[in-house]
Amino acid sequence: MAGVTSVSALALAGCSTTATPPETAEPSGPPTNYVAMYGPMPQETFPLPAVDLEKVPRKFWRKQVNYSSPHPVGTIIVDTRSFYLHLVQQGGKAMRYGVGLGRAGFDWSGTGVIQWKQRWPKWTPPDEMIARQPELERWSVRNGGMPPGLDNPLGARALYIFQNGEDTLYRIHGSPEYWSIGKAVSSGCVRLMNQDIIDLYDRVPSGARLVVV
Repeated sequence: MAGVTSVSALALAGCSTTATPPETAEPSGPPTNYVAMYGPMPQETFPLPAVDLEKVPRKFWRKQVNYSSPHPVGTIIVDTRSFYLHLVQQGGKAMRYGVGLGRAGFDWSGTGVIQWKQRWPKWTPPDEMIARQPELERWSVRNGGMPPGLDNPLGARALYIFQNGEDTLYRIHGSPEYWSIGKAVSSGCVRLMNQDIIDLYDRVPSGARLVVV
């Protein structure tokens, strides 16, 4: 390991002025470009703190990858098996994001359309969720929903999925719980780190096609 000298070398160094200096330890932690990518965003309506990347497996950090797909450029593809979301790009590339999935995210599959997008959305739990968790009634649509903010389950951005002109009630959204990326969480649809949903939101127009497999 860099920076560690063997016992025998230490013994020699004690009686010699020509001992080889120890190697300089390599910097630890995430690369600086990722630190910047997931750093604080003070310019947001609700200033976002940095993501602690030590709590998110590296394979789920945002990355442009080689990607072969029969779907046209601009299509969002969510693979519930690998916990990845791919945005198809030109030249056999895609922007890949790690996601967390709840029961709803696993239940829904097929194709849809991003009918509309929302910055810092309100959250209104569906009646089925309120039936399981009655304490959520205070955030029901009847009570105006939960206002946007850092603790809102939909995070900094939300993409609303429609099918055949109808709201599916499924969302691709941000989440303050970045440690849940790559995991099956208890509720919700398709969640990304807030820094990632902001990036995706800026790349995807309303009307974009969605495929969930």
